[in-house]
Amino acid sequence: MSYGRDGGRRPAADIRGSIRAGVLGLAAVIGLMVLSAAWYTVDANEKAVVLRFGRYLATSDPGLHFCIPLVDRVYKADMRERTMRLPINREEGAAAVPMSDDALMLTGDLNAAAVEWSLQWRVDDPVRYLFTFHHDRIDHDVYMEQIVSVVARSVMNRLVGDYSFDEVLTQKRSEIGRMARDATQSVLDQYQCGVTISDLQMQRITPPESVRSAFAAVNAAVQTRDRFINEARTQRNAEIPRARAERDRLIQEAQGYADRRRAEVRGEIDALRARYEQFARAPEETRQRMYLESLESVLSSVEQKMIIDADLQQVLPLLNLNEEKD
Repeated sequence: MSYGRDGGRRPAADIRGSIRAGVLGLAAVIGLMVLSAAWYTVDANEKAVVLRFGRYLATSDPGLHFCIPLVDRVYKADMRERTMRLPINREEGAAAVPMSDDALMLTGDLNAAAVEWSLQWRVDDPVRYLFTFHHDRIDHDVYMEQIVSVVARSVMNRLVGDYSFDEVLTQKRSEIGRMARDATQSVLDQYQCGVTISDLQMQRITPPESVRSAFAAVNAAVQTRDRFINEARTQRNAEIPRARAERDRLIQEAQGYADRRRAEVRGEIDALRARYEQFARAPEETRQRMYLESLESVLSSVEQKMIIDADLQQVLPLLNLNEEKD
């Protein structure tokens, strides 16, 4: 027997009913909590890693999944690609900030250069990403960004120190970017971070403020030198084909002249051989014919001719030189 608030007695059945109702309500609440923990949702840009009794069980893709409450634990990893601007860690496209001393690097020729680059990375192994450096009280995304930043800056400092300032600024710029991406990925793979460096692009490379004016003058001189070199190469590329064409033309003309002269000489030799053969067969007749041919060749160019009989004796031929030509 018990007493109510008004001082009256309450039956034991009412007390037991109240207790039963409270237990049922508590059981219903616990049941709802357990049922709500029996399923989980993975977003489109995530993957989930499921642990059962603290051991790896499975990796879940985006969608609705079920698990055993109080037995399975679910950890989600953001699989989106992220961009970092180093050595000043800020989002790509953000407003420009003054260059800090962290951006200064020593080149191979002992000059200081302010180097900036952008880096894109994403998670490729959520298990390693979540549990290589696992701690319940850390933010994995922030912690991994710090690791990637430290590794990338260490690699870039080492590579920039292998080249001169001019090489870093000009012809070795792209090569340094590729080497930095591969070297950063190699170090992260050794740490088993579970991330992939998808791209690394070199950004601003400038001298310190104190020597910027002198460097600008040197850079202008280098550009002028390159312009003169390019103009000379352009002229060279234009002159060489013309010279080669002229050379080929002269060679062809000389070759044609040589072939023509060889043919003429061969013809003359063949003619002389033919005359020699004729002379060998009939020397007198050939001598007489050659004499007549020579005489014909000489007299054909004389306009006036006077023929005197060789047998005429004691006659003095007269040639009237004052006679006008008809």
